[in-house]
Amino acid sequence: MTQGGLKQKVARLRQAYAPHEQRPLGGYLAAMGTYAMVTASLAGLVRATGRPVPERPAPADVVLLSIATHKLSRLLSKDAITSPLRAPFTRYDHPIGSGEVMEEVRDQGSSTRHAIGELLSCPFCLAVWIATGLTGGLVLAPRLTRLVATALTAVAASDFLQMGYAVAQRAAEGGDHDDR
Repeated sequence: MTQGGLKQKVARLRQAYAPHEQRPLGGYLAAMGTYAMVTASLAGLVRATGRPVPERPAPADVVLLSIATHKLSRLLSKDAITSPLRAPFTRYDHPIGSGEVMEEVRDQGSSTRHAIGELLSCPFCLAVWIATGLTGGLVLAPRLTRLVATALTAVAASDFLQMGYAVAQRAAEGGDHDDR
């Protein structure tokens, strides 16, 4: 197949996939390829170092990495302080509370830029990458990975405590106003 024929086939596929909307399929494909390369590199590194891969991860590690993945994905994708990392790919929209912001993906003709913007502004999307990195870290550097995951888990627990405190404080203040 000629390159021109391939481009036409890809254009028809894009049109058939999303006839009323421009979707960055090429960018998604690049992101998937990058993820596959990162994962293969981690697996190759594990193999090259001879690190043993656990047959079954310990339940405590699964819980620890789950909470750490949640926190790090929110921190990187929504936290106001990390917005400079997302700024080349997103545009600020509005605050959403608790130090988080909502951003719109920049779409200026580059499907790769669009896909990166979606990845960096979506905690659910980013969590796959983070969980893969933390899981690889658990095999390659378990002590350090557990230490980092513990810190992230402590921050996540603190977030929930802060939110619970704020709710309790509002309820107490509301109760004071009702008594007057």
